[in-house]
Amino acid sequence: MRKARAKKRPLLPDPKFSDILVTRFVNSLMYQGKKSTAYILFYDAIEIVQKKADADGLETWKKALINVTPNVEVRSRRVGGATFQIPQEIRPERRTALGMKWLISYSRVRNEKSMAARLAAEIVAAAKEEGAAFKKKEDTHRMAEANKAYAHFRL
Repeated sequence: MRKARAKKRPLLPDPKFSDILVTRFVNSLMYQGKKSTAYILFYDAIEIVQKKADADGLETWKKALINVTPNVEVRSRRVGGATFQIPQEIRPERRTALGMKWLISYSRVRNEKSMAARLAAEIVAAAKEEGAAFKKKEDTHRMAEANKAYAHFRL
């Protein structure tokens, strides 16, 4: 029998914006427990976004996060010796986690000089509904749409 599911730990809001979503994002951005470095990086990126987009940096980031957050994904399931990609709705916690993960991972592979500049560029692109993270969401939705015929295999 499986053990009980781990309890969700409460997150403290970040020091500058008092937002729990920012804390979650910074926790995903962080390497090797260096949270203060991750916070500095995020705040620098938000400042760059503010200059580039001529709008509130945090609002632009939230808009970008909403734009890259997927609604459905495909999961593999073996049925009678064949493996099918079955589209499934994603629960809200996982949605935001995936959106954050994609924003961060695609900003890491960009070509700007600093990580703050890369993150800012990816945020601005996602807010305009372009960029690699937004493309990933579109591809995920397209794949789910293509495999809609197998939705009846859902668990």
